[in-house]
Amino acid sequence: MPTLTIGKLAKQTEVTIETIRHYQRIGLLTEPPKPDDGYRCYSADAIARIRFIKRAQQAGFILKEIAILLSLDGEHCADIRKLAEQKCQQIDQQIKDLNTLQQILGTLINDCQQTSPSTHCAILDAFSEVKTHHPSPNF
Repeated sequence: MPTLTIGKLAKQTEVTIETIRHYQRIGLLTEPPKPDDGYRCYSADAIARIRFIKRAQQAGFILKEIAILLSLDGEHCADIRKLAEQKCQQIDQQIKDLNTLQQILGTLINDCQQTSPSTHCAILDAFSEVKTHHPSPNF
């Protein structure tokens, strides 16, 4: 089985060397022992593990949650499904929150467009809680 230096591992997995070191510090990736006469060598397993981490991140999981996923195996499918369901609920809530923010900003932009040019800005007024004759959303 071919072995890789940290630089080659980073290139192969399209992450930085610092990312690999971070994964090692937080326990997502095992740091191989350093031989007296050379560089640490990583196996193909490290490539698979980093790719797993990156795919899980793309699915919305944070590193703490990925650590849990990595600690489980196929026999814990119900536990893994529960984590995925929780993540899906979190994403649904984030979408609702972002839609609310979009509506608030839309109202602020509309207020700004309706305000005649003057010494105040409806958007800054809303953030500063300065009351003008134009209603602004409450934060």
